[in-house]
Amino acid sequence: MNRLHPFSAVTMALQRGVTGLSMPFFVVMILSSVFDVVDVGWTFVLAPIGFVAGVAYGLTYYYRFTYTVTSETFDVTSGVLSRRSREIPYRRIQNVDVSQGILQRLFGLAAVSIETAGGGDTEATLNFVSEDEAERLRSEIRRLTARTDTTETTEVTADNEDRAVSADTSDSSTNSETARDERSRDEGAPTLLFDLEFRELLLYALTSFRWGAAVFPIAILFFLGGADSGSSFVPAFVLDIARPFGGPDTLDGTGVGPLLVLIGITAIQWSVATYVASAIYTVANYYGFRLGRAGDDFVYERGLVQRYSGSIPAEKVQSVTVTENPLQRLVGYAGLWVETAGYGPDSGGGNQSAVPLAGTDRVYQFAENLTGVESPRFRRPPTLARRRYLVRYAIVAAAVVTAAFGLAQVSDLEKWYLTAIVFAAVPPAAHCRYVNLGYFVGDHHLVIRSGFWKRRTTVIPYYRIQTVSTRRSVFQRRLGLASLAVDTASSRTFAWGTPTIDDIDLETAREIHGTGREQLQSALRKRARKDDLGLSVDFT
Repeated sequence: MNRLHPFSAVTMALQRGVTGLSMPFFVVMILSSVFDVVDVGWTFVLAPIGFVAGVAYGLTYYYRFTYTVTSETFDVTSGVLSRRSREIPYRRIQNVDVSQGILQRLFGLAAVSIETAGGGDTEATLNFVSEDEAERLRSEIRRLTARTDTTETTEVTADNEDRAVSADTSDSSTNSETARDERSRDEGAPTLLFDLEFRELLLYALTSFRWGAAVFPIAILFFLGGADSGSSFVPAFVLDIARPFGGPDTLDGTGVGPLLVLIGITAIQWSVATYVASAIYTVANYYGFRLGRAGDDFVYERGLVQRYSGSIPAEKVQSVTVTENPLQRLVGYAGLWVETAGYGPDSGGGNQSAVPLAGTDRVYQFAENLTGVESPRFRRPPTLARRRYLVRYAIVAAAVVTAAFGLAQVSDLEKWYLTAIVFAAVPPAAHCRYVNLGYFVGDHHLVIRSGFWKRRTTVIPYYRIQTVSTRRSVFQRRLGLASLAVDTASSRTFAWGTPTIDDIDLETAREIHGTGREQLQSALRKRARKDDLGLSVDFT
C-alpha cells in the first residue's frame, strides 16, 4: 500500500478546514434572517469548531487514502465515513496525465490523473505525489497497459490458429515477449514527433477563439459595475465608450435607440476582451508543447503556469480530426486532435490536441501517417442541400426583420427596415455551409468534413465504429435527404458532437450505412487474425 506525499495532508487539511470555517457563516446568516432565536454571534463559536472538524476530516482522509500497482489492476482505497475501493483494469485505462502548478513545481510535487474508457470524469486522482513517483507510476502503468493489450491480442491470435504444433506456440510467445521488451526499451527515451515553436504558439493564440474565455470580461463587469453609472451592474467606462456613438448617459429612462447602441458597443467590447483573454489562455496552456512517442504511446507535455504531461495509447485512439477556422485556413495552418474513449484533459471530453497548430500540408500528412488513410477524394451532398440552406437562412433573416418591425411598433425605434441588409448575407452563408461539407468512403476509413467557422475533417477507422444511424427531419423527408451519424466509443462533448454526414440522398445514406457495417465486420476479422496496431507515428 502506498500513500500520497505528506504535503497532501497539509493541503487537504487546509481545504477542508476553510470549508468547515465558511459553512457556519452561510448557515447562520440564512437561519438568522428566518428565525429570531438564531443569533449572528453564533458564527464566532461555530466557525472555529467547523475549522477544527474540517482539518480533522482532511487529515483522516489522507491517512485512509491508499493506492497500489498490481499486476492486473491499479487499486485505490479512499473514504472516511464511507469506504470506497476501486480496482481499475489496465485494459480500461486510456490516459495517464500528470499536472503541476507553480506551487507544486516549487515543492517537487505532481498530481496524477488516471482516465478510463467511457467515463465522463477522472477515475482516480492522486493529489499529490513526488515528481519521481509520478513518473514511476506513469511508466509502470504504460508498461502494464501495453502488456495487457499484447496478451489479449496474442490470445485472440492463438484462438484463431490451429494450435497443433506446440513449438509454434512457444515461438509466438517468445516473439511476443521480445516485442514487448523492445517497446519497454523504447519507452525510456521518447522520440520527438512535434515541438510547437514560439512563433506557431503566437499564431495559434491569435487565430483561435475560445468562448470559455468570456467569463473573464463578465467577471470584470461584475466587480467594476455601478461606479458613477447610475446602474448597479453597468460600469461607468461602458457608458463612456458608447456615449460618443449615441449611447445613453444613464440607463434610467433611456430610449430604445440609445439602448441598442449601448448593447452593440458593449458586445464589441466584450468580444475584444474575450479575444484577448482567449489569446492569453492559449499561450499559458500550450506553452512548451511537445509531442513524442514512447513505445506504443503518444506522450505530451505543455503549459506555462500549470504544467501538464501525459500519455495517449495509440491503440486507444478512436478517431483523428483536423481542425481549421477561417483565419487559420487563410494563413495555411491547421490543428490535429485525437479522440480516445476516456476523459480528456483539454476539454472535459475524450478529444485531445496532438498538434495544436502547424502547416496544413504537414498536419494532413501526419493524419495520413497516423491512421494509414488514403488521400481522400471528397464527395459533396447534392445541390438540393444548398437550396435547403438558402431557404433556412432566409427564414432566419426574415425573423430578424420581423422582430425589428415589431420593436418599432412599441418603441421609438426608427429605420427598422435597415435590418433587411441581413438578407445580403444569406447566399454567401448558404454557399459557405455547403462547400465545407464532404465525405469519403475509403477501403479502411470513413472521412467526414463539416463546418465553416470551425471546419473539422474526421478520420474514423471502420473497426472503431460503434453505431451508424440515419436521421431524417420533416424537411429532409420532403426533399428525399438524410443525415448519417457515425459514433465511436469516444466521450463526446457539446462542442464536438458526433461526426455526421449531412443532407445526402437517402439511397446514398443507406449505401454508406451498409458499407460501414460490412467494413466494420471485415476489419474486426482482420484484426483478430494478426497482431497489428495499424498505426504509424511519424511526423514529417
